[in-house]
Amino acid sequence: MKRHYVTILICLIGLLFPAKAMEKTLVEEQNNPVFSKDSLSEEIGLIPESLDANVDSLLHTWHVQYFSKTETFCHDEEENVWFADDVLLDRLDRLPHIIPMTYNTLVRKSIELYTDRRRNLIRYMLGMADFYFPVMEQILEEHKLPLELKYLAVVESALNPVALSRVGACGLWQFMLPTGKNYGLEINSLVDDRRDPIKATHAACRYFKDMYAIYGDWHLVIASYNCGPGNVNKAIRRSGGKMDFWKIYPHLPRETRSYVPLFIAACYAMNYYCDHNICPLQTSLPLATDTVMITQMLHLQQIANTLQMDIELLRILNPQYRRDIIPGSIKPSALKLPASATYSFVNKEDSLYAISQIEDFPANNLPANGSSRTSTREQMTHIVQSGENIIRIADKYGVTAQEVRKWNGLGSNTVAVGKRLRLYVDNGGIAFVRNEKQQKTTSPAVAANPKPQQPAPSVTNGYVTYKVKSGDSLYSISRKYPGISVATIQKANNLPNSNIRPGQLLKIPVG
Repeated sequence: MKRHYVTILICLIGLLFPAKAMEKTLVEEQNNPVFSKDSLSEEIGLIPESLDANVDSLLHTWHVQYFSKTETFCHDEEENVWFADDVLLDRLDRLPHIIPMTYNTLVRKSIELYTDRRRNLIRYMLGMADFYFPVMEQILEEHKLPLELKYLAVVESALNPVALSRVGACGLWQFMLPTGKNYGLEINSLVDDRRDPIKATHAACRYFKDMYAIYGDWHLVIASYNCGPGNVNKAIRRSGGKMDFWKIYPHLPRETRSYVPLFIAACYAMNYYCDHNICPLQTSLPLATDTVMITQMLHLQQIANTLQMDIELLRILNPQYRRDIIPGSIKPSALKLPASATYSFVNKEDSLYAISQIEDFPANNLPANGSSRTSTREQMTHIVQSGENIIRIADKYGVTAQEVRKWNGLGSNTVAVGKRLRLYVDNGGIAFVRNEKQQKTTSPAVAANPKPQQPAPSVTNGYVTYKVKSGDSLYSISRKYPGISVATIQKANNLPNSNIRPGQLLKIPVG
């Protein structure tokens, strides 16, 4: 009998309190969106490629000599510090912000991802933030946009301006090629403005303003940056017209669901890193820089040789020049230099311009100064190398993967090593082929990297001696000797970097 009464009591409790239970469930679901069960991660969902970036590889990309250990006064550990929800919520509220810093379970998991499993990535990005954030803040301010949008580049690229995603998005802001061109970025075989921190940030700001004019909600603007306005509009329709990220959350693409939470988490981690025992890597990249306009064609190696600078530093400061060539003869082009080197450049500018040719791009193929572009598309042939796919090849030449597949009748982005691909490349107005005769002697199609004839000097102990000429680079020298790489020449001559000078004798291994 007692058991019967207990059963009745339980049923009565269930009948008396369902409304309260349902109310609590709705509140919890609104503040803590349900995770996608088909996501790669049950905790967060799909995460951007930037969060999978290998820090050792990033440091190598930026050449480790530009980074040093953390400051001695900073307390750095490998173990994260746990904080209660009310502490994290209070810290987010205290951040200066216009974009809402919503806090829920998904945001917490994203914060833990940054401050725990991606601690080394935060250390790297804090070092690069000193270099890039002042530029971004100035441009965001110019466009009258929230300054916290700079943290979107943390999610997009881990602050790596030469980052290239699996689908071909490139640069700090990860523009796809068509979108980049639509927003005024120049992209061809010589120049990729998606890699230019200043131009790409201006383009991103124009995109933000366009999307805010449509949605009037910053979370939806950020979501559209990831998946495009078409997918956001579809999610809004499927939710019954709701204009709130957290309410359209289940209808968004899987990778976009984690995008706003990761943005909020990046804002948190880049401000409260010290509370989690994370210290920034210190960078020795020059924070004080100046820009000069180049009106003739120059190679970065020429500039490095003349100014006695490391060419790698020039590449870091000018990542938009894909082949180390500044096409100033087509139109005035910007060259960023350390402020300390600007006076030296101006003082030696005439002698730089007096160098009449670049070894790999002879002067007779260059348009006269001030002339307009004479060619927009050049037919070229690319021989697929180990590790390449269609996306990376397309990025190299400033075309889309879809175009490469169409030109070569390919059904996917995988391609066999050694296959010859036909390309129609916007060459920036500078022909890559020396003359009509050489085209016929090499191949019916234009070679992507025409090889100069190999010199035939005498061989001594397995080496030939090469005397460096003005305008030479290790790359241009390596091309004279089939099978010889830049690294091989550096090793044979005990060179600590790629700096060489006219008149220097180099040993080239042959045979």
